[in-house]
Amino acid sequence: MDKVDRETPDLAEFMDHHDRKDLLRFLTCGSVDDGKSTLIGRLLYDTKLLFADQLATLTKDSRKHGTVGEDIDFALLMDGLEAEREQGITIDVAYRFFATEKRKFIVADTPGHEQYTRNMATGASTADLAVILIDARKGVLTQTRRHAFLASLLGIRHVILAVNKIDLVGHSEAVFDQIVADFRAFAVELKFETIQPIPLSARFGDNVIVRGPHLAWYAGPTLLEHLETIEVGQALRDRPFRMPVQWVNRPNLDFRGYSGTVASGRVAVGDVVAVATSGRTSVVRSIVTHDGEKRQALAGEAVTLVLADEIDVSRGDILADAEARPEVADQFAAHLVWMDDEPMLSGRPYLLKIGTRTVPASFTEIKHQIDVNTFQHLAAKTLTLNEVAVVNISTQEPIAFDPYEENHTTGGFIVIDRLSNLTVGAGMIDYALRRAHNIHWQALDLDKKRRAAAKDQRPAVLWFTGLSGSGKSTVANLVEKRLYAMGRHTYLLDGDNVRHGLNRDLGFTEADRVENIRRVAETAKLFADAGLIVLCSFISPFRAERDMARRLLDPGEFIEIFLDTPLAVAERRDPKGLYKRARAGEIKNFTGIDSPYEPPPSPEIRLVAAGATAETLAEQVVDYLIHHRFL
Repeated sequence: MDKVDRETPDLAEFMDHHDRKDLLRFLTCGSVDDGKSTLIGRLLYDTKLLFADQLATLTKDSRKHGTVGEDIDFALLMDGLEAEREQGITIDVAYRFFATEKRKFIVADTPGHEQYTRNMATGASTADLAVILIDARKGVLTQTRRHAFLASLLGIRHVILAVNKIDLVGHSEAVFDQIVADFRAFAVELKFETIQPIPLSARFGDNVIVRGPHLAWYAGPTLLEHLETIEVGQALRDRPFRMPVQWVNRPNLDFRGYSGTVASGRVAVGDVVAVATSGRTSVVRSIVTHDGEKRQALAGEAVTLVLADEIDVSRGDILADAEARPEVADQFAAHLVWMDDEPMLSGRPYLLKIGTRTVPASFTEIKHQIDVNTFQHLAAKTLTLNEVAVVNISTQEPIAFDPYEENHTTGGFIVIDRLSNLTVGAGMIDYALRRAHNIHWQALDLDKKRRAAAKDQRPAVLWFTGLSGSGKSTVANLVEKRLYAMGRHTYLLDGDNVRHGLNRDLGFTEADRVENIRRVAETAKLFADAGLIVLCSFISPFRAERDMARRLLDPGEFIEIFLDTPLAVAERRDPKGLYKRARAGEIKNFTGIDSPYEPPPSPEIRLVAAGATAETLAEQVVDYLIHHRFL
């Protein structure tokens, strides 16, 4: 299908010229109704990059959903969701590809509403430049500052300050100058390398591609001129070589290559490269691509590297310049943008994906939350949707990384919920925590197996979970008495008892409950390492924390015991009068009343309390231990 007013050149020549153009990724952001979607629609229209059927549909939709009278509403070209068209807002991130004679572009149109800040962060994470729109009638708003801060945080160093709707303020140079001064004043700390202010009218096309007749006082570039000429990509190629391994390419016994996209720098045949985490080195024997072998590969190219030596390289490893390697650590400080309705909790286990590697991780501390409107540092125990903080992170195993400021690919990560597999956060690594370098494992002559053998038993952690009043402590106490009578070595950790000492500083908020279980799980692990059978009696309402405790132990050592007692039965028992107080509003965040309990989907032992005595339930636990040879 022909494009409007566009001639078709010789195809081979056109494709060759097209392939040699460099690519600029940019996003548009700003407050609601500043004209982001209209600007991109106008840009595509004026560059004659719309197909005839797209124009016909746009004209039709403008009559139905448009907000500019009889004119074409260019915003509808980007607002593809029906909800967006009905409300006249952008909700999702809309991506468009276009090209001019000088450059290829991918543009992300991001939402302006505060509740969709996470969508804006998604668009900014891959962008080289941000077009920040400001309504000339409104000036610099809170959301303008929020988006500028996030753009800076996510590593964008080039900004176009597009003062839109200049026609609605009489094309005033004074208004434009004041807005530019206001923006520059608060952006001093945001580390932008370039800020190019441009007055424009997206609706009428003034200064989008051609200069507006009423803006003779402006001598700078138009929007497209600046997009076509700004240099943003060379720095990535000048940095040290990094390539996260996407997969090990082994089509036959005679070929082994390591495939991925070069994240930064360049690599050539004969270069010495290192596997970042192990430190093993080898020489690049060949570089294979879809179009055949080549002598050199640059940042952004997808290649397969064949090495001269058989060294251990797996998916998730980073191949790096042997003389300029990334850092390797399991604890680091980072900026985090939380993107989930469920709050982020310190101590809760998550998955962290950095490059092509995914590792278990947890947030050990929220150093401070950042007010993205004022840049103030605020104390916080949790993070909720769209909040930003500086956090400390601990990973289960060391990872290789560069600070995000130096390399977005090897320094940026996403956070994944272990149960739902949803992306719940995005982060930027700042630096490794040097304290981790001073902590090492001390080699011990006695191990868990020997300690347990001396007691003629296998170590285990019996994790009793269930509602308050379900019978956890009663059954756990009976089990320990029975094991003691059999000459076994045990210790019982009870939910109430540990709060008098180990966890006396913790309350009953969701965050404190997570930390409560984390500490108990680490303590239980130490007791199991001593060769003991450890009994833990805790409500432990969240599945994620129970799974975290399980992962701390060797396979088979964690035995989840679910006291399956209905809420009505537990409340009827109410041995400590807690349900009554919770119903009266005297106790907040009480499990089963105003805080949820997540039952185990497949516990090792399910104890059904109805019609059974505590002694009978305890015998079921002991029988399990005998049958599975723990005793």
